[in-house]
Amino acid sequence: MDFQLNDEQLQLKKSVREFAEREIAPHVMEWDEASKFPLATIKELGKLGLLGTIFPTEYGGAGMGYVEYVTAIEELSRVDGSVGIIVAAHTSLCSNHIFVAGNEEQKKKYVSKLATGEYIGAWGLTEPSSGSDAGSARMTAMRRGKDWVLNGTKTFITNGSYADVLVVIAVTDRAAHTHGLSAFVVEKGTKGFRPGKKENKLGLRASDTSELIFEDCEVPAENLIGKEGEGFKDAMRVLDGGRISIAALSLGMARGALDAAMKYAQERRQFGKTISEFQAIQFKLANMATEWDAAQLLTMRAAQMKDEGKKVTLESAMAKLYASEAACRICDEGVQIHGGYGFIKDYPAEKFYRDVRLCPIGEGTSEIQRMVIARELLGRSPSRG
Repeated sequence: MDFQLNDEQLQLKKSVREFAEREIAPHVMEWDEASKFPLATIKELGKLGLLGTIFPTEYGGAGMGYVEYVTAIEELSRVDGSVGIIVAAHTSLCSNHIFVAGNEEQKKKYVSKLATGEYIGAWGLTEPSSGSDAGSARMTAMRRGKDWVLNGTKTFITNGSYADVLVVIAVTDRAAHTHGLSAFVVEKGTKGFRPGKKENKLGLRASDTSELIFEDCEVPAENLIGKEGEGFKDAMRVLDGGRISIAALSLGMARGALDAAMKYAQERRQFGKTISEFQAIQFKLANMATEWDAAQLLTMRAAQMKDEGKKVTLESAMAKLYASEAACRICDEGVQIHGGYGFIKDYPAEKFYRDVRLCPIGEGTSEIQRMVIARELLGRSPSRG
């Protein structure tokens, strides 16, 4: 198995890194301090094809795959995780749900504009009383003639305040539990829909995380995505790719923290020599690099399998679980290597430390990933391993 990038993928990596260093790095702390959504920069990423990496060219995409997508998310997040998660939620959740479960008309109408950045996308599954237990959702969609009327609230929605197009999951048959959930497209400006409270977050502060409020929000029948009652099933398929996104996000921030720690360790002098010459610091760097490499291999395996059209429920959960938790350890050690300077905003270590803490939570907590992994393992026959 070879997870080395080919020449085209390496060129993509180089171009995304150069863009991130040139257009994002100078503004990272400004955006973070002000919780400023970098809309203009996101639009530029759309023009570069980085909001439609995984979609065919016929729908405005770049015609690439998940290996390229992971590479792009990693490079963006290496500079600013906020930009990484904006792109990830837009691409692998909102746009991908329409691409995976939508009909041809929906793909042409929405994916083609999401992939180019003309539209910003958001995806709404989580509710105030329904987090990991998506089956307990309360938001409803009731028929009114041929149309649907949505009522309820979604919470913790990335890009919520800025989205032109939203995919939301609502209850269409309460008695059917998860088989009674359906997905709908809601466009910005639809009567009865409005963004609610914007969350004041620990990290990833330049990304927008908001409530979505629906009060007698009427959407046409053609906005139902997929079949009625199959919204949960489709959402789980979407999350298989979404977990690869969070693994890539984790890799990027961990790489940024590791690079910053190595740079600082080779510059900082104590007791007459650089601290990189002390074995205690060398061991920290060695552990950080080894964990990062293991996380990357798990993530690239899941991405490659996804590109091959294979089921990746187990592999994406493993990648997400390990990469997110390893990234937290790496960013923690990054602060420790910086010492007192790791606790102040003059150095990037503290921001990586704050930002990365979302990764073991978002798109399924670590606890949920372990449940998914165990379920997949126990559901396999002994002959399959």
